Amino acid sequence: MLTKRDIDELTYSVIGAAIEVHKTLGPGLLESVYQKFLKYELSIRGLTYKSEMIVPVQYKNVNIDINLRCDLYIEECLVVDLKTINSFHSIHFAQLLTYMKLLKAPKGILINFHCAKIFKEGQKTFVNEFFRILPDE
Repeated sequence: MLTKRDIDELTYSVIGAAIEVHKTLGPGLLESVYQKFLKYELSIRGLTYKSEMIVPVQYKNVNIDINLRCDLYIEECLVVDLKTINSFHSIHFAQLLTYMKLLKAPKGILINFHCAKIFKEGQKTFVNEFFRILPDE
């Protein structure tokens, strides 16, 4: 069973991978370029992920195919949404939180590669009710 600690350690590893990509490439490229290199970094860290995964949407007990895709779904518990924008906006937070809810993922990270430093200004981490019910260790 996953614990909060497991997911926190996974989060640090993913942010570390994003920092490595950003440090190597710098800002100014397309989101798709960062996604390819981030997938490579995740692989060398031994992490499993799904890329451009279709997010299932159920409305009133009916599955609706709306082709909603999440950038990365890591280790079946962490949603990662990538951006190359000037700054985060509330719609980006809402989108990530919705992906987390639909996937029943306890944690999500929004990563923006169009910044000076990923760790300081280029990432936001979110938890939800699925995280709160996990054991601490």
